[in-house]
Amino acid sequence: MEKKPKLVVVVGSVREGRFGPVVASWVAEQAAVHGAFDVDVVDLAEYDVPLELPAASPKYAGDAYPRPAGMAPLTSALAAADAFVVVTPEYNHSYPASLKAAIDWHFTQWQAKPVAFVGYGGASGGRHAMLHLENVLTELHAVSMRERLAFPNYFTAWQDGRPLDPESAGYAKTLLDQLAWWALALRAARDTAPYPG
Repeated sequence: MEKKPKLVVVVGSVREGRFGPVVASWVAEQAAVHGAFDVDVVDLAEYDVPLELPAASPKYAGDAYPRPAGMAPLTSALAAADAFVVVTPEYNHSYPASLKAAIDWHFTQWQAKPVAFVGYGGASGGRHAMLHLENVLTELHAVSMRERLAFPNYFTAWQDGRPLDPESAGYAKTLLDQLAWWALALRAARDTAPYPG
């Protein structure tokens, strides 16, 4: 039996009073019900992710990249992933600095892996943040899913840890179906030959 791909659900906000863990927990639950993945939730608030970066880029330094010791568990979790769901709020029409820092400290960990986005916020539901993330992760040779989930006005659209829209689970399934297909396809490709990055 083929091993299930590892899905890492990333909680992108570290802000006080954040809603991200609620959304990430629901996404992880949907992924568990979906059944195609081995699911892990990675909360950036639990790791040491400095905003200051060394002069060398992880793109060129590879495994020799000088990351802080406290970041090692995060790096390992990202490296072990076959797919990602990035859960992001929208702050001032974009995503949080904590998420950008975590992305910038890594390179091969995102490379040739599929990424789906789940956003939440005010009227836009995180759509601006997700579009910006798509551009950034494309630069790192990740594959962004077309389907994404947006939760506008999350402060009135959720209750008891769940979205009130009854169609949300169906949208999540569609997103996870695509993510599972890409996760298996890209894992097979990575196993067959090194990615020409």
